[in-house]
Amino acid sequence: MHFDAFDRYHEKESFVHRLDPRVKAVITILFILSNALLPDGAWIALLFAWMFLLAANVLSSLGIFYTLKNSLIALPFALIAVTVLFSTPGKPVYSFFVFSSHFVVSDAAIVRFVSILIRSWLSVQMAILLVAVTRFPDLIHALEHLRVPVILTTIIAFLYRYLFVLVDEVYRLIRAREARSASLHGHRAGGGIFWRARVTGSMTGQLFLRSYERSDRVYNAMISRGYAGHLYTLNPHEMKPGDYFTLAFSIALIFILQLIGRL
Repeated sequence: MHFDAFDRYHEKESFVHRLDPRVKAVITILFILSNALLPDGAWIALLFAWMFLLAANVLSSLGIFYTLKNSLIALPFALIAVTVLFSTPGKPVYSFFVFSSHFVVSDAAIVRFVSILIRSWLSVQMAILLVAVTRFPDLIHALEHLRVPVILTTIIAFLYRYLFVLVDEVYRLIRAREARSASLHGHRAGGGIFWRARVTGSMTGQLFLRSYERSDRVYNAMISRGYAGHLYTLNPHEMKPGDYFTLAFSIALIFILQLIGRL
């Protein structure tokens, strides 16, 4: 299992790639926060927010619809907000019965539900763009510069760095099980659902033990190589005039979005 399978970074020579990671992190956080603060039904402001996102896609040389194509997989998770359709008061638009329960959908509920979907969709796109134009070590250091607690950034860094090790252990267990499972051609190997559940439980326990032992070996190897609780990077992370201008310009645009959303 290769690390590239988890790395979403795309190597490009673009304006957005050259920005300081602190600038990209701050703009992303402010953009997501701005979307969350926009009132329900602020369609014009949400449209301008999407245009801002499309412009960032173009400046990143990834393609104008790069984030759109990669964000559709996250939309089903936003459907968890479907409960607001039945809990927001307003003018009734549609009602139906489920067994003995009566559900009423109001106009305000539809507006809120669609607004939540669009906000979530735009926020996911911005996060996708951030990891596509920023190397992960640079992103971690940017969070440290922004005074995010060190324990949190360290946990995120190790989780990301050694996730492929955990997946590699899973594939080893699967290969070992297949090597010990004989089957006739055209017939499914193994027993019924309870047998498979028992095997899965056993594999999960083995994965926990092997991961725990691997983590101890990894930590000892890091200590022997001089690890002292801080991850280093070769990039200097120096703010340039272009970084300051881009940050100020983006903050101004986000502030204008808030004004448009409240007109």
